[in-house]
Amino acid sequence: MAKLNSEFQGLDDRSREIFREIVESYLANGTPVGSRNISRQLPMTLSPASVRNIMSDLESLGLIYSPHTSAGRMPTDIGLRLFVDALLEVGNLNAEEQKLIDSQLNGAANQEVIESALTEVSDALSGLSHCAGVVLTDKQLNRVKHVEFVRLDDDRALAVIVGEDGSVENRIIDLPEGMTPSVLTEASNYLNSRIRGKTFDECRSQILKELNEHQTELDEISAKLVEIGLATWSGGNDDSKSLIVRGRSNLLDEIDAEQDLERIRTLFDDMEAKKDLIQLLKQSDEAEGVKIFIGSENQLFSLSGSSTIVAPFKDSERQIVGVLGVIGPTRLNYAKIIPMVDYTAKLVSRMIS
Repeated sequence: MAKLNSEFQGLDDRSREIFREIVESYLANGTPVGSRNISRQLPMTLSPASVRNIMSDLESLGLIYSPHTSAGRMPTDIGLRLFVDALLEVGNLNAEEQKLIDSQLNGAANQEVIESALTEVSDALSGLSHCAGVVLTDKQLNRVKHVEFVRLDDDRALAVIVGEDGSVENRIIDLPEGMTPSVLTEASNYLNSRIRGKTFDECRSQILKELNEHQTELDEISAKLVEIGLATWSGGNDDSKSLIVRGRSNLLDEIDAEQDLERIRTLFDDMEAKKDLIQLLKQSDEAEGVKIFIGSENQLFSLSGSSTIVAPFKDSERQIVGVLGVIGPTRLNYAKIIPMVDYTAKLVSRMIS
């Protein structure tokens, strides 16, 4: 990709302008564009024959292709990536657009249960982008009502965390040696005195600090059990993730061929399975700002002709606790959706913290 980017940067102004026209025509219409139409749209005078020669060079670089025997060309996924990275002009949202997003998210800010709030966020992203809105977050963002350790046998216990929204998370943990019923009770009471009414992440750093600095009255075995419980709940596996997808019907709006419908069905199946989509979004967990996946750049969308634009959001301690974004066709309105996703992620960070 680095070599191709270098070759692209070495193209003359005419080649770059023709490439821009091909991509912008595809983003606007979703159809191939021919040399005659391009020659009419260029800011310089260039014959259709000269345009065809330059299009041939761009095709040899893998930036454009012909979907059938016509003379029209469309960008490849690699071409779209280079366009987004090198030519796309992304500005800030204007005051009216910001106000529209603010009003869409007002309902989310008024929700007491975090998952309900994030469902509103996913709905808003879907409505504003006319695509599918996605949110991936830790279930631990829900506020906690009660925690408890329940012994299963000599070596194992069930760690239970009950949310204020009625949700229940269970994890099986290995018990330290010397564990007695009173230790399980002591550890549960210790956690409940600190965690009730807060998110799990809000309490984790405080509790770990107390344990590390020996600022508790817990004995060694009880403290070890609390550490095991914290590690188990915050293990970061897919079961601890909540995936919200809204507006999938928007992806059906512009299908005009049977193969397009089949690709969307494949995408829906992948969304339903969740695993691949969760793995994709988790790639953005440590990223700053917006991240863009185009077409075959990722496993999930290699068969669906889709792209996704996502950005992380953070809690009050500036820790990344989730990712939100938009899924749509590869001909997304990148210039509009990139700042929209970025702005929404910052709003959600403020809402959570």
